[in-house]
Amino acid sequence: MSVTINPKDVQTLRERTGAGMMHCKEALVQCSGDMEKAEDLLRQKGLAAAQKKQSRVAAEGIIGSYIHNGKIGVLVEVNCETDFVAKNSDFQAFVKDVAMHVAAADPKFITASEMDRTFVDREASIYAAQLKDQGKPENMISKIVEGKIAKLSREVCLLEQPFIKNPDVTMTDLLNDLTLKLGEKIAIRRFVKYNLGEGIEKKEDNFVEEVAKMTKK
Repeated sequence: MSVTINPKDVQTLRERTGAGMMHCKEALVQCSGDMEKAEDLLRQKGLAAAQKKQSRVAAEGIIGSYIHNGKIGVLVEVNCETDFVAKNSDFQAFVKDVAMHVAAADPKFITASEMDRTFVDREASIYAAQLKDQGKPENMISKIVEGKIAKLSREVCLLEQPFIKNPDVTMTDLLNDLTLKLGEKIAIRRFVKYNLGEGIEKKEDNFVEEVAKMTKK
């Protein structure tokens, strides 16, 4: 008999354990929706421990890259605790996946806490103006805007985005799984994306003027 799991319960379990969304859902299904049993199960498996490892210092790692058709380039720094793990094939594959994900999903920040205040304020003001034009009550606008900003963070923050190779898991899920597997803190520190020709003002040729010059005697 299948068990229907409330998404809010999945989120609650995630907040209590630090485990990934998919792992939390699987635990709840396995425990027939019992929150306490699911939490115990996750702790037994060690999934909750992944979050604790994130308090450690990770100063080793590698800088990975991804180039797409010579038009898009990404550099990403992913840290770990030891040079031994930095040389691990699973770690290096993860770095490559992160670089590819950045190229495809175009995140602006790593986490919601790193979202630029100017960016957030600008988006919030646009949402508020749109809601006002739609005739939404003034006392509801701020709450709606808050929800829209939360949704926006899931779209533009790397660790909250669905993994491009498997949308059923987030980048945080992927990170936690690797942390558990390798037994070290793994952290995506920074990334930069280059688009060919970005920022260059291209000359717009006027076809009519060019023809006129060619035919002018």
